[in-house]
Amino acid sequence: MIAKKEEKKIRTRFAPSPTGHLHIGTVRTALFPFLFSRKNKGTFVLRIEDTDLERSKKEWEEELLKGLNWLGISFDEGIDTNGKDFGPYAPYRQSERASIYRKHLEKMIEQGQAYYCFCPKEEVEAEKQYLMSIGEAPVYRGKCRDLSKEIVSQYLKEGRPSVIRFKTPTNQKIAFNDLIRGKIEVDTSTLGDFVIAKDLDSGLFNLTCAVDDVEMKITHVIRGEDHIPNTPKQILLIRAMGFEEPEYAHLSLILGTDKKKLSKRTGKTSLIDYIDDGYLPEAIINFVAFLGWNPGTEKEVYTMEELINDFSIEKIQKSAAIFNIDKLDWMNGFYIRKKPLYELTQMCIPYLIKADLIKEIALEKYSVVETGEEVHIEDIEKMVALYQERLKKLSEISELIDLFFKKELDYSKELLKWKEMSDSEIIDSLKKSSEIISGILKFDKENLEKELMEEANKIVNRGNLLWPLRVALTGKKNSAGPMEIAAVLGKEKTLKRIEEAINKLK
Repeated sequence: MIAKKEEKKIRTRFAPSPTGHLHIGTVRTALFPFLFSRKNKGTFVLRIEDTDLERSKKEWEEELLKGLNWLGISFDEGIDTNGKDFGPYAPYRQSERASIYRKHLEKMIEQGQAYYCFCPKEEVEAEKQYLMSIGEAPVYRGKCRDLSKEIVSQYLKEGRPSVIRFKTPTNQKIAFNDLIRGKIEVDTSTLGDFVIAKDLDSGLFNLTCAVDDVEMKITHVIRGEDHIPNTPKQILLIRAMGFEEPEYAHLSLILGTDKKKLSKRTGKTSLIDYIDDGYLPEAIINFVAFLGWNPGTEKEVYTMEELINDFSIEKIQKSAAIFNIDKLDWMNGFYIRKKPLYELTQMCIPYLIKADLIKEIALEKYSVVETGEEVHIEDIEKMVALYQERLKKLSEISELIDLFFKKELDYSKELLKWKEMSDSEIIDSLKKSSEIISGILKFDKENLEKELMEEANKIVNRGNLLWPLRVALTGKKNSAGPMEIAAVLGKEKTLKRIEEAINKLK
């Protein structure tokens, strides 16, 4: 008799396998049950599915824990960032729960719900190939399901290779209501007697997953649509154990803009890549939440608290989600613009160090690698401020402000030319800028702008004055304006760079 599920607190879980980098799609698989549990005042459980001992690595688990913590996705039970279990159903690593799976396996075998199969792999594969050739489901037909206990005992004593299969009920319909997709029904004839363990101490995915969902009292399983084929099998196992299955919701695939499965060609796939590129956790959470979920309004920018308040499974879409990197860049830029300048500068410093532009010599004090000149955090703040409105990701900062740390700028003299200006006209323009700048006593953006724009407005085409000056100061085709750049460079460096530009043209 199936034990009825009591009306009680919602319990969701995130159950990743530590076999590689934390994938951006996996982040969504963690985020949605997190939002659902928080919205409903439930419990969110982290379970590490590491039974694949060859592929599961401690470093992948550590990266996963750090990544989720960085994103602000927290757990009520599971494994903390130090790798320690916490919660009433520990251990939360499947590799440490073998005795629990063994208990359920032994019971199922004893009750005739599972059995040892001694059929050679080659024989099983040949049968599958034959069934496919005649248009039938390539399933195991149960040759060993009715072996006597004596024969089984004898074969095991002889050391014959074996696996443990679930005795799937024949000619039944397994139906469940997917909270996103509606009713899904599967005929048990398409499942066959599937393998649930290599032996009593080596349970396989469908068994360990079903057992843990029962043992940890999970009420809602929210996961990717690639698990839809597993769900009927897990329902059968849970019912065989005498329990009612949780509710299921299967998230759609995430596709690139080319409508193909997300890959490194259409967008980075690992969270660590986005962290290294300088995406903010707020932006990634906001962006990932919209991969398949729609609040039904025009609002696009959400804090985590707002997501929790507005989230519902009913608003998750059935169709595939499209990963648009341009949208993520826009969203990241939005959050960068919201950062206090000091905090943003601190976040940019590691990228400047990595680019070998500066090195730290003391707290908030740095030296310029090329010149040895000392710069303080306040100096770098001024540089970052010029580009806060333009930054889409933190990693761009090095290329944008490297001009402030260069001893000499490397650019061709052609870049100095505005439209059809001749070399002599450019020289005259730069000399005029130098003359104006030399005469400015209070050297700041306001005075630079006042004096230079007064001269520029006398010219039919203001670019004849401003373009050569900007290139002389930055060595770039695109940059902040010349007055802003000059104010940060200071008068001496500004005049020196103008002179260097003039020398390029002589």
